[in-house]
Amino acid sequence: MSQGREPITFNGPLEAGIRAISILGAAYPKTYDLQRLVALDYLLVHTGDIDGPENLHPPTPTHSAELLVRRKLVEQSLLLMMTRDLVEREVTPDGIKYGAGENAATFLSSVSSSYLVALKDRAAWLVEAFGGLSDQQFKGVMRRFFDKWVEEFQQVEKSLGGEA
Repeated sequence: MSQGREPITFNGPLEAGIRAISILGAAYPKTYDLQRLVALDYLLVHTGDIDGPENLHPPTPTHSAELLVRRKLVEQSLLLMMTRDLVEREVTPDGIKYGAGENAATFLSSVSSSYLVALKDRAAWLVEAFGGLSDQQFKGVMRRFFDKWVEEFQQVEKSLGGEA
């Protein structure tokens, strides 16, 4: 590894793209906009926080910050996956939506590592639990989590000697 570069475990466009394919494959033929995919990407690796299967990734002390930095990463990942026909983009009257591409099913059926199998299982659970919610319902669910994360952030700030 070259000096000055830190590893980006699970958080590069390729990894986020695989998560997007897992979500979109589980949701097929449903499509989602970028904002919904950003939230689903976060929830996919933190399913234990929402009464689902155990988290795939370790917890972070400031959930809201993690969610905020995902937008650009998910957008880059979708563009990368589109170059391999794993994700399709469509313009609808409701805006730009993303869905599983022509090669998504083949790709998903070929993965066999324990992490990727667990990722696919969690994606199926996540889509079953939250994929069919209207935008308004989904925003309500995310608002509840965001309120909880704000409380967690305030507790961390207090423990560091800040005012909350």
